[in-house]
Parts: sequence; C-alpha cells; structure tokens
Amino acid sequence: MTVQQLRSAVEGDVLEPGDPGYDEARTVWNAMVDRRPRWIVRCTSADDVAVAVRFAIAHDLEVGVRCGGHGIVGHAVPDGGLMIDLRPMGAVQVDAGTRRARVQGGALLRALDRAAQEHGLATTAGNVSHTGVGGLTLGGGMGWLARRHGLACDNVVSFVLVTAAGETLRVGAESNPELYWGLRGGGGNFGVVTEFEFALHPEPGQALSVEFRFPASAAGGAMRRWRDAAASADRRATWNATIAGGTVSLGFVWVGDPVEGAAVAERLGSELADATEAPQRIVEPLSYLELQTREDDVEGHAWRRYWKGHYFDALGDEVIDAVLSRAGRDLPNVSLQAYGGAIAEVPDEATAFSGRGAAFEFVAASRWSDPAEDERRIAAARRYAGTLDRFASGAYVNALADEGAAGVRRAYSEAKLARLRALKYEVDPGNVFHLNQNIPPGRP
Repeated sequence: MTVQQLRSAVEGDVLEPGDPGYDEARTVWNAMVDRRPRWIVRCTSADDVAVAVRFAIAHDLEVGVRCGGHGIVGHAVPDGGLMIDLRPMGAVQVDAGTRRARVQGGALLRALDRAAQEHGLATTAGNVSHTGVGGLTLGGGMGWLARRHGLACDNVVSFVLVTAAGETLRVGAESNPELYWGLRGGGGNFGVVTEFEFALHPEPGQALSVEFRFPASAAGGAMRRWRDAAASADRRATWNATIAGGTVSLGFVWVGDPVEGAAVAERLGSELADATEAPQRIVEPLSYLELQTREDDVEGHAWRRYWKGHYFDALGDEVIDAVLSRAGRDLPNVSLQAYGGAIAEVPDEATAFSGRGAAFEFVAASRWSDPAEDERRIAAARRYAGTLDRFASGAYVNALADEGAAGVRRAYSEAKLARLRALKYEVDPGNVFHLNQNIPPGRP
C-alpha cells in the first residue's frame, strides 16, 4: 500500500511534516517530547485504525497511539514512525436505563464525566479532565471514585480492540476472557482500543475538598495521625496529601453528601490538632465536575515534566520521616493518595492490574519550562524517589517514566508477567505495539 492508497482507504486525514495541523497533532502533554512522526493518521473509526496498522507493518514503521497524550515518556509520538491519532474518535453515548456508557477510544475524561453527569451517573476516572480515557483505563485507572466503585478498569464491561493483525475484536468476560483480563491493567500492549463500554453508578455530583496545611518542619505528628485515620476512612473519602516546598497539605477528597463530608473533616481536624502548631484549614464544597477539572491548569500542557512513583503497602513512621526530611528543598512536588476500599476487594488474580494491596501511591513530580534545567530536575526526582526505594512494594504502571523493563518488573508480579507475555505472544507476537511500558511476547 502506498501513502496515496492509505489516504484513499481511510476517512480521516493523513498528515506529513509541513501539513497544516501536523505540529499540533505531534505535540503532547510533556513539552520534553519533541519528535516527528513520518505520518500521522487521524482515525475516525476502527476501520481507519486497522488500515493504519496494516500500513505501518507493511512499511516497517514504529506505531504510536495517541489519545490524551499524557504519557510522561511520550510513547504516542514515534520519531520517523506512524502515529495513530484517536482524538477524532471522542464521542460518548450514555444509556441511563442500563447505566452503561460507550466511549470511543479517543475520548477525554471530561467527555465521559459530562455525559454521565447529565444523568446523575459517573464511573471512576482520573483527576485531570484532559487525560485520555484509553491510557488511564488500560493501565488501571485511579480516581476519586475508586475506593467506592473500583478502578476504571474494574468498570469496563467490554472493549473493541484492533489487533496487530488488523482484526477488530469485541472483548469481554465471555468473549476473549484472557484478553479481557490483560486489557484491564496491561497497558497498550495488546492493540488499539477503539471503544470502551463502562458500567456507571448513581452519583448526584456533590463533592468536598478538605486540606489541613502545616509547615513541613511541624508535620510529622500530624501526618502520622492522618495516616492512622485513613485506615478506617469512609469509602466516599480518598485520603490525599501533597508536599510542595515547605508546606504539607493533609486531607481528603469526599464525593457524596457534603454535610456528611464536613462532619468527617471536623473529626479529622480534631485528630490532627496540635497545641504547638494550628494548621491552616481549607474546606471547599464543589460539584463533581468542578472536582474533576480543578487540576487542569496545574497539570496543563506546555511544561517540561518528569516523575517517579512508588506503591507503599504501609506508610510507616520511617517512610513519613524520609518523605518529610527532604521537604522544603528545591525538589519535586510530592503527592500521596490512599488506595483500599473497593480497589482491594477485587481479587488480585482477576485483572492484570497489580497493586491492589497498596495502602498509598506516592509520586514525586517536577515541572519546569527551561530546557537547561532538564538534567537537574530529572536527577532531583530520581534522588528523592530513590531514598524511598527500600520501603516500596512496587509501582503503578501509569506512573512509570523511563525505567524500561526494570519498571515493568516493579509494576507486575512474576506470575502476572509470565501470563502477560504469553498473551502478548498470542495477539502480538511481533511486538508491533511496543511503544508503551512494554511487555515483550514470550512463549507459554
């Protein structure tokens, strides 16, 4: 197939360097990523995706798949390869009667949230509305509803997948059960998902953000009490903490009746109180849609970015001391988010996702604008996370950066990796889809 035949065979646009829209299409969330695909196919259907995959294989081109473009490494942008741009496929259809949403593979979280909330419904999604549904869900999908309703991947009823052979499959628990298992947490290793079917849940759209702020030098005792309170937290609450500069913010996000959430905030405030340092208290009622967009500017495009992450099965005193000992320096911002609840209730073997036993997810993230700072910023994030390696129990695959195979081994157990390699061998033996946190094929 020639490129002229490719253009004729797809409904979407085929872009080359110099074409209008080419530079916009290759620009992703992390401004450190500045690569130039040979062609970009802006797909409008699963058929377009299948044609693009076959064209790439015929021309021995690396394949990148773009949705929201939030992957920190920028795997979506293959230098000299073919980018499959799913963003023209951004529709969401909600059936309120069956509480199901059909979501095209290029949809952003904001489209899913808005469509579902029109009917008083929601499903677990991430915390930044311009994130792609696809990348988030295929890696697991943590969000403010996960402790109550499970991860995003736990709420997928079925997938439509274009394979490396250019075939289109509907994948569910009854049809292709092994592939259904692998797509729920195995990342983009098995093909291009062009549609997700999600289960939705009644959520009236009320939320509360609660923060208690302390100087880092005085936060040790409060952070221990915050950790202890997290162990018995209502599932409507997701305990979270941030450390930026010399300030530690301890609190939670509540999705549900704000009056009940405010009562939880009062109890937590009493537990965190310390006669030597009264915390600054911020309690903000907001709608669920406001909650889902409040970090959009902070996590906006055009910044250079790097991060490192860990799972902690327990946030022990030594971990807290190690985290706080480095606060206040010129270091990455730190976030901690609690797991548990419905996440932990799904049997570990039920999905490819690993980390259901984690108590907290930790991420040290930097953003900056000057390319001259790249080396220093990256080194600082690595040092900070490195001091916590000995406490970690693994890592979230969506939080991996440039760790390569070593990072993948942190994200999955050996048993799961063996099963994932065997599945990869079955559906993508040539490792066509390797621009991801890659799981190479292996014979069973």
